[in-house]
Amino acid sequence: MKIGLLWHSLASGNLGVDALTLSNIAIVRQELEKLGLDAHLIVIGMRDNHDASTLRKNSADVFVVDGRSIISPRGYWSLLASLDAIIDIGAGDSFAQIYGPKRFAYLWATKALAYVRKVPLVLAPQTIGPFTGTIYRKLAKAVMNRARCVVARDIQSFDVAREIAPGARVVLATDVAFELPFTRAPTTNDSKPVRIGLNASGLLYRQAESGENRFGLSYNYAGFIHALLETFATDHSVQIELIAHATSRTDPGDDDGALADRLAAMYPFARRIPDFSGAEAAKSHISGLDVLVAGRMHACIAAFSAGVPVVPTAYSRKFSGLFGSLGYDCILPETGYSVDEALQFVLAHIQERERLKAQIATARTNVDARLQTYRDELQKLLTSVSNARR
Repeated sequence: MKIGLLWHSLASGNLGVDALTLSNIAIVRQELEKLGLDAHLIVIGMRDNHDASTLRKNSADVFVVDGRSIISPRGYWSLLASLDAIIDIGAGDSFAQIYGPKRFAYLWATKALAYVRKVPLVLAPQTIGPFTGTIYRKLAKAVMNRARCVVARDIQSFDVAREIAPGARVVLATDVAFELPFTRAPTTNDSKPVRIGLNASGLLYRQAESGENRFGLSYNYAGFIHALLETFATDHSVQIELIAHATSRTDPGDDDGALADRLAAMYPFARRIPDFSGAEAAKSHISGLDVLVAGRMHACIAAFSAGVPVVPTAYSRKFSGLFGSLGYDCILPETGYSVDEALQFVLAHIQERERLKAQIATARTNVDARLQTYRDELQKLLTSVSNARR
């Protein structure tokens, strides 16, 4: 059996995509094992410029999607002929209009071609939408109606999918990255400074500096980051750790690492944590923090699933949709706050970290139940594919 893992990546500088891929591979293999089946996995996605050493560890091949491979009969079309099923995770949140027409075209075409080739397709847990343009909505409806199942990772995406594609089979789960394995790091004791992790998003910071503000934040993100760091400049009871969760060798404006370097030079009291080798290493480090303030959603998920209080600084509805549907409401919204109000929101929740920790412990039961829904859908897909091969 050959299964394509569409819009996954094992060599992405964005550790969120790395976390999704590693976690989903583990889940798929677990469900295969339960059924007594074996499968060869092929990771299908855009070309990445980072180390792909994890490919060997996960025994997965890679197929690169680009314009040439999409239109060539010997490219993606030929690959589809060899696949028994496709599990499409959409890079977590890319099946949407907000990233522009080119990216949407790739996301849509790879799904549509799978349907034409009659390859069973399941949309793994992901954000669905937003789709505001009529053409986007029609195209999204067409591929969702033809998928075996659409698995939404939050209630808002669930509602969007059902509203746009009422003929589709839509179920509600949650993000697979909650299952990412890690090695728990030692935590501080009462006599040591409180370890506050800060994952400042290079993307949001660039948007604020340029004035573009593509995500429509009501406050200046760069101003907020500086205000937060300046608040702790003379506070020796805390240790600020600058954490990168998405890096890029080709786009310095979407590089948390480059921003962390700048901030470390401006605020020498803040400790610049070296870039991580992968999502598992990042989560392991985050597990030792007392609290995390983060702009990247999968940095937030890493903290949450390790039981670490986290204050997400949202830039889209995916934050409130995912965490809110689990019963966790400590999220700085995109709108309705000035820089000072955003700062006070974050500082107040840092002080309430024990309450947040208790809220996370309660919400964890929701995570397990939601992921079981996805596991059940995988079992149905894999059983169907196995029976069809007999």
